[in-house]
Parts: sequence; structure tokens; C-alpha cells
Amino acid sequence: MAEARVGDDVLGDDPTVNRLQTMAAERLGKEAALFVPSGTMGNLAAVLSHCGRGDEVILGDQCHTAVYEAGGVAALGGIHPRTLATRPDGTLPLEAIEAAIRPDDVHFPTTRLICLENTHNRCGGAALSLDYTVGVAKLAREKGLRLHLDGARIFNAAAATGKSAKELAAPADSVTFCLSKALCAPVGSVLCGDGEFIYRARRIRKQLGGGMRQAGVIAAAGIVALETMVDRLGEDHARARRLAEGLRSLPGLILETDPPPTNMVYLRLSAEAPLDGPALVRALAEHDVLALAAGPRRIRLVLHYDVDDAGAEHAVAAFRRVLAG
Repeated sequence: MAEARVGDDVLGDDPTVNRLQTMAAERLGKEAALFVPSGTMGNLAAVLSHCGRGDEVILGDQCHTAVYEAGGVAALGGIHPRTLATRPDGTLPLEAIEAAIRPDDVHFPTTRLICLENTHNRCGGAALSLDYTVGVAKLAREKGLRLHLDGARIFNAAAATGKSAKELAAPADSVTFCLSKALCAPVGSVLCGDGEFIYRARRIRKQLGGGMRQAGVIAAAGIVALETMVDRLGEDHARARRLAEGLRSLPGLILETDPPPTNMVYLRLSAEAPLDGPALVRALAEHDVLALAAGPRRIRLVLHYDVDDAGAEHAVAAFRRVLAG
């Protein structure tokens, strides 16, 4: 990062950002890419580039865009979200998607876009299969719609399914992925698509305040992430399974998905647990274990490069001590 060559990325002449964007587009099999400050901005720019005001996007009721992005597609884009019930594996039934597509009627918004998430955060890090994504894409094409893939952790999905990120992204018209999650960069995401789409998205990024000047300083970390972090993600998945094994027998804990599909371990607290979710998170922090309360009695644990085998064992020991009172 300290040695990064920089320019003005708003003018398109930061060489390090340009290198990252070229790498990202190649990795995902798309024509072009756009570096953005966050996955939320990447998803928002994608939806705004695919849809106009008064259009409609179909997406799952548990997906990141619907739950964790502050209603941006509606607040900033005037785009109507049509949410469907998300199945535990992160998918939306094809028949439900088809039934949600609006007919051409003056009373209805115009359906323009379908959004999927891979891996799916709130569904325990579930990885969508390539066959499923191909099926949704086929339906979208038949109905004249676009498909956006929130691939914040698409490289985890690749590690879990044995397919490349390029293969998993191929059915989608656009895809985002995060550099700052499992790939461990300090900041940033990338939005990928065809050249015309990225041209529109660049203008949207500027409107959203995401145009950065000498951004090569942070893009350099993204290059390191793509070069050094992708091929080791299976280690995080294996460590998540070992963590789950250590937690499985502790009283008061219920593993939501056993074994965990990728690098996330989601737990529910049974009635016998002495603490609720937020209190348990606070108690774990006193033992140097940082977890997230994903609900009143739901806990999320995420494995990444900075958590080694000893760290996973430490986490199990901390849970044991806290639950024992």
C-alpha cells in the first residue's frame, strides 16, 4: 500500500485501481469492473444501473440488500423491492420468482431485476449451486429481466462448491464481491459486468459520493487480497467445521447448520442457556472472543485469516467458561 502508484481514479487514471479492476473482471469473467468503497455501495450502484425510478427488483427477504443496506434502493433509487421468502439454503423458489414477475399493467411497477446472494449470510453462509443460479438466469432471460449477484463472499462459494468464481458469476449480468470480508483487505468491494453497465455504474458511484482520488493506496490491498487470499479459503471452512465440533456438545447451544457450509458458524441459544445473545457476546468479549448477536438468541461466528487453530480452540474454551457461569 505504501508503494502503490496512484493517480486520480475519478478521472480513471489511477494505475493501481485500474490494475485491480482488470484483475477483478478477469477473475469473474466479465468485461469490466469498478472499485467501490463498500459492498453496500456496489449493490446499490448495480440496482440503480439496472433499474429506473418506479421499477421493481425481486429479492429474498433475508438477503443483505433487503436487510442491511438501509433501504437504499427505495430511498435513493425510488425502486420498489419485491421480497420473497428465503429458503434455509439461501435460494428463492423458481416458481415464486416467476409468480412475482409483474404483468404489463399500468397498475404495477415494472419488474426489471432479480437479485441473489452467494454465499448467503443470514442463511449460515450457504453457497448457491451453479445449477440453481443458471436456472434463475434462464428464467430472467425468458422474461426480459436482468440478474444481479451479491457475491460478497463468492470466493467462499467457489471453495465450497468446487466451481470457480468465474463459473458461479457467469449466469449473472452483474456481480459484486467484497475485498474486506474473507479476503481480508481493510476496505473495498468490486462491481463487475459488461462495459456498458460499468460505464453507467461509474456515474452512479460518483452520484453516491463514491468517487475517490488517489485510491490506489487502498486498491493495492485489494490486489494483495486477490493474489494471496483466494486459494486459502478452504482453511477457514475446515476451521469452521472444527469450531462447530467443539461447540456441538456444549449445553445451551444449537448449531443451525451442522456441519457449517463455509466459514460461518451460526448458533441458537436454547432455553437452558444462562444468557441471551447480546449478553453472551459481551461475556465472550471479556475473553477476547468477538462474536455478533444476529438476534435475541442467535450468534454468528466467522472464521478468517486472522483466526488460526489456536484461536478456534480458545473460542471453544471461552464459550465453555461463559456458559458454565
